[in-house]
Amino acid sequence: MSETTNIDIHEQCARVWRSLEETEKFIAEQKQGMAGDADFGRPLTHWQIGQIAAASVAATAAMIGGVAALAKLFLP
Repeated sequence: MSETTNIDIHEQCARVWRSLEETEKFIAEQKQGMAGDADFGRPLTHWQIGQIAAASVAATAAMIGGVAALAKLFLP
């Protein structure tokens, strides 16, 4: 394997890991926000439920993309 290919693989792996870390951070922030809303003892509005759903879809898509990138790197 040439050196440039090796660097490419390492760079791609680093990007995937950064993406996964950012996704985990985003999910933690969303959970913290949801917990903050629950602390006030009020029900969530339709707008907040929509935001949570959209954030969940985005986080899921990011996770799937990260796994697909890893699979593409390591599987033939």
